[in-house]
Amino acid sequence: MSRKKLIPALNKPSSFWRKNSGWIVVIGFISSLWGCGNSSTDKLPILGQREAVTKVVNGKEETDSVYQSIPDFKFVSQYGDTVTARTLDNKIYVADFFFTSCPTICPKMKVQLKRVYEKFKGNPDVMLLSHTIDPAHDSVAVLKEFAQNLGVTGRQWLFVTGDRDKIYDLGQSSYMVTAQADSTAPGGVIHSGAFILVDKEKHIRGIYDGTTEAGVDKLMTDMTRLLAEYKP
Repeated sequence: MSRKKLIPALNKPSSFWRKNSGWIVVIGFISSLWGCGNSSTDKLPILGQREAVTKVVNGKEETDSVYQSIPDFKFVSQYGDTVTARTLDNKIYVADFFFTSCPTICPKMKVQLKRVYEKFKGNPDVMLLSHTIDPAHDSVAVLKEFAQNLGVTGRQWLFVTGDRDKIYDLGQSSYMVTAQADSTAPGGVIHSGAFILVDKEKHIRGIYDGTTEAGVDKLMTDMTRLLAEYKP
C-alpha cells in the first residue's frame, strides 16, 4: 500500500508542521487559487492527475484529457448493507475519513459535516460518505449508534467500514488524503481533516479544511456551484 501523503494530517504535532512547512505553503497557494472566481457560473476545477489520450475521430487525431476518478470500492454501511461506487451514481458527494473514538479533530469534523447534512438534507443529488479508519473498533453497530447520536437518519449520509488496508489505500491513492496507522499519534491513527467534494463523474472538485467553519462554508458554496453545473 502506498504511504505517500498528498495532504498532511491536521492532527500532527507542531514538529510535523515545522518539518513540512513547504507543504503548507503549497496547499495555501492552491487553496487561494480555488478561492478565485466565486461566481456561481464558474465551473470548479477538476483536481488530481490527468492523462492525455489520443484517438482518431472522423479520420483526425484528437487528444483528450482523462481525469483521475474514484475507482470502485466495496464497504459496509451503518445499516449492514453493501456500499459501492455505484451507490453514489448520479450524486455529488462529500467524503471524509474519521474514527469514532478519535480524541482530536474528528469531533470538530462531525460538527461541521452535520452543517452540510442539514443544509442539503433531502436533496436527491447530494450524499455524504464517511469512512472509518479504525474498522477493528468501528463495527456496523458502533457506526449505527454513532450516526444516531449525531441525529442522522436515512441514507443520505452513510458511515462505512471494511478492510482497513483498502480504506487506507483509497484515501491516499484516490481521495488524496492521509489515512494510516501510527502508534505515536493520538488514538493510534493519522488522518487528514479534509472534506473531499466529488462530482457525478467521480472526479474530485475540491478539498476543504473540515475542522473549520470557514472551510466548510466554502465547501457548501462550492457544492451549490457544482449542482448548478448539472442544471439544464
